[in-house]
Amino acid sequence: MMMRRLTKFNHTMGFQITHSNRPKKVKPFSCPTNYNDNNDGTNGGSLIPDDVPGYASWLAKHPSALNMFDSITKEAKGKKMVVFLDYDGTLSPIVDDPDKAFMSAEMRKAVSEVAKHFPTSIISGRSREKVKEFVQLSNVYYAGSHGLDIMAPPRAVKACDKKGNEGAFQPAKLFLPEIQKVQKLICLLQMSKELEDTIREIQGARIEDNKFCISVHYRQVPSKDHELLKEKVKYLVRDRSNFCLTEGKMVLEVRPAIEWNKGDALNYLLDTLGFSNAKDVLPLYIGDDRTDEDAFKVIASRREGFPIIVSSIPKDTIAWLSLRDPSEVLAFLLRLAKWKKSEIHFFK
Repeated sequence: MMMRRLTKFNHTMGFQITHSNRPKKVKPFSCPTNYNDNNDGTNGGSLIPDDVPGYASWLAKHPSALNMFDSITKEAKGKKMVVFLDYDGTLSPIVDDPDKAFMSAEMRKAVSEVAKHFPTSIISGRSREKVKEFVQLSNVYYAGSHGLDIMAPPRAVKACDKKGNEGAFQPAKLFLPEIQKVQKLICLLQMSKELEDTIREIQGARIEDNKFCISVHYRQVPSKDHELLKEKVKYLVRDRSNFCLTEGKMVLEVRPAIEWNKGDALNYLLDTLGFSNAKDVLPLYIGDDRTDEDAFKVIASRREGFPIIVSSIPKDTIAWLSLRDPSEVLAFLLRLAKWKKSEIHFFK
């Protein structure tokens, strides 16, 4: 149903998409500069950056979630929407210093409003404690270390947990013994300063301890040293079978070699919320990085829900819809909360 709507949207907006191997032809596209007609105080500007080659044709395949908003809400009527959000590059802008990736007060309020109406989880590669420190909300689920470390909001804990714990979960229970072994190795790796010594000579490299993984940020590293840094970290991990190395947006992550990712975290949270087998659940996931593709894949396989990529440039993605940057994420979340409020008011 959603794919039919995407096809109709493409036709309406002037896109022509062929399904052959020939290059896709795109008709001239124009749209109003201010697409926000909800008076919510946000304005993302033009939907298509003029200076990004290929973005218009990419947008034909991954239409703006703002332009598709009416179709999204139509699909959501009578169903339980569950919202999943990445943090860096989605709720906050990408910055050179990872310790300064602060979200705006407006974004915090928007996430809080959405969480009042829909179960809302923030899934990040950062540690759970770090994400919670940034977000500062008590009505959302926090899933740190790509979902290996989860905390539920107090209200949800009281409603669901009869054992009186504080709502902290390590979902990969089958892997807990291995996680504990790997955690010890990570501590040893950190204590020995081996990783720090390895990259010390590379200007701008930064290490972040995310409890279940170690992140090596290189946004401030000169481009000429990027490959050198990657090779050094790869060399360090090469003989450690308990670790694997993954790459995100200007970050390398040394993680436990365990089959667990943001897609697994999404499924685990749906199960925790009692929605794993429900036919009337609509998961919505917004993220900007490679690690979010695992969550997009889960939603795509369900054939129900909305995987939304945040990107201002064309990129390969499983996501069906797109938003250009955190300002558009803000506009979308505000509209989502406003729509739910109006729906509740209508049925009262």
